[in-house]
Amino acid sequence: GTGAPITKWLYDALLNNKRYDVMVRELIAPPTPDSAGFSAGLAWRGTVSASQVREVQFSQSVSQAFLGINMKCASCHDSFVDRWKLSEAYGLAAIYATDPLKIARCDKETDKFAEPAWIFPELGQVEAAAPQPERLKQLAALMTHPENGRFTRTIVNRLWHRLMGRGIVHPVDAMQTEPWSSDLLDFLAADFSAHGCDLKRTLELICTSQAYQSRAVVRQKDDNTGAYVFAGPRAKRMSAEQFLDAVWQITGVGPTRCDAPVIRGRQEDPKATASQAVWIWGPSAANGAMPPGDEIVTLRRRFVLAEQPARATLAVTADNEFTLFVNGRSVGTSGNWANLEQVTITAELRAGQNELLLVAKNVGEAPNPAGAFLEARFVFADGRVERLATAPDWEASKSTPENNGTFKVPPEDWQPAVAVANPATWSGTIADALGVFLSGASLLHPPPVRASLMKADMLQRALGRPNREQIVSTRPEDLSTLEALDLANGPALAGALADGATRLLAKKWDSPDALTSWLYASAVSRPPSQQELAGARELLGTALNPQGVEDLLWAVCMLPEFQIIR
Repeated sequence: GTGAPITKWLYDALLNNKRYDVMVRELIAPPTPDSAGFSAGLAWRGTVSASQVREVQFSQSVSQAFLGINMKCASCHDSFVDRWKLSEAYGLAAIYATDPLKIARCDKETDKFAEPAWIFPELGQVEAAAPQPERLKQLAALMTHPENGRFTRTIVNRLWHRLMGRGIVHPVDAMQTEPWSSDLLDFLAADFSAHGCDLKRTLELICTSQAYQSRAVVRQKDDNTGAYVFAGPRAKRMSAEQFLDAVWQITGVGPTRCDAPVIRGRQEDPKATASQAVWIWGPSAANGAMPPGDEIVTLRRRFVLAEQPARATLAVTADNEFTLFVNGRSVGTSGNWANLEQVTITAELRAGQNELLLVAKNVGEAPNPAGAFLEARFVFADGRVERLATAPDWEASKSTPENNGTFKVPPEDWQPAVAVANPATWSGTIADALGVFLSGASLLHPPPVRASLMKADMLQRALGRPNREQIVSTRPEDLSTLEALDLANGPALAGALADGATRLLAKKWDSPDALTSWLYASAVSRPPSQQELAGARELLGTALNPQGVEDLLWAVCMLPEFQIIR
């Protein structure tokens, strides 16, 4: 088991610029389950070391993330590299513990029990005898105490590091290290605190500074030896997510929906994300009755469109399983009702009469709850939006269509559909996914999917995206051998570039040179040099073809100028 992901909570907090101290208090002492995954940590399967139990994970997580302290050594024994002791690491762990916590030294239990304690007692202390939820609230208050300068210095140092390529204190998880400018660190921390722990304001302050806007410098091998002197922001590699975002933007092959249950951007019109659909079934569900086990019902909705939409999407599911036909074409099927399927049906719709057939099956030997749900948005070129959703005005039949979505014999048993009783269980399960769908379904041009909101794949792993089992505040600065091989030969990138080449070829280009000029402008914000233009002509030939365009995409995406942020 794992603490639930906090992606949705974190995205909303950053989008709405929640105060950083409030965010941290909600992570340490969660007021709702939405932010509980951080403190809950991981429940590792099998036998694990003492430093992997959830209480000790909590100690390591809060100290590293919010104070820039590495408690991993001190979770096993008194640290050899800094002042932290085993008893202090376990003191933090015991704040989270719900039962007495025995101290283990080098993975061997001692006869001592940890006493819940905060590591900077000069600011105050937690009540060891208080219940665990109260101890966590006290810890959260001490962590974000206005006089806890370590807390504010740690976060502004992280922001500086992320923007500049090197922390004022470096490494950022060793805040006991001497900063190269204590005055700068103190100024940023004091300004951050004075302006309500506003992350966006501090980011703006740094980004509008002459320091950030000065010429980037290339990191030298001896940068981390001897005294550091700031000479400008460091040139740095794009992260795995940034690299994929850039490739997707150029090629147009990005995913159409994100994995994370987040709503992109702020919704100005609440009606845009309001669902109209109800869960329906055939007449067997009338008056709250349980439909028979293994019953199959076909739900139909006919409708007229004045013109074909510019964009048409729908979200659909059924308990237990469904197949959906749009104008005689199968567009989606699923046997997992908890997974709300999102389908684009623009090409299947037409001006005039249209028909949706939703064939749903209730699996089981005995009567049991069953329901089907569909919500569609049709967006036209002028921005108009039409809606269609499951409701009792749909029709239901016990007949099932052929695989081509037509009936051998037209059914004569069409009856009004029934709104099923007690849909709350289904609705609650799909609520997040439905909200995400509706947030973009009414837009002609929805915001692009970002790689950071997708599950990590092998390419992102190879490019340095960490596992969520680890708290990682920095990523390696150098390209590893594995990363270089994946960039040069990886099937994930190869597939994206091959698909991208096909998409680019579908556009009408005046000449191969026109495509080359567009690609360089899009990828590196400049026209190709004469030498690059000559190389592109050699790759593309006189007539554009998929392999030549793919080769050119490879050549441009491998440019250091493309991959490095200066």
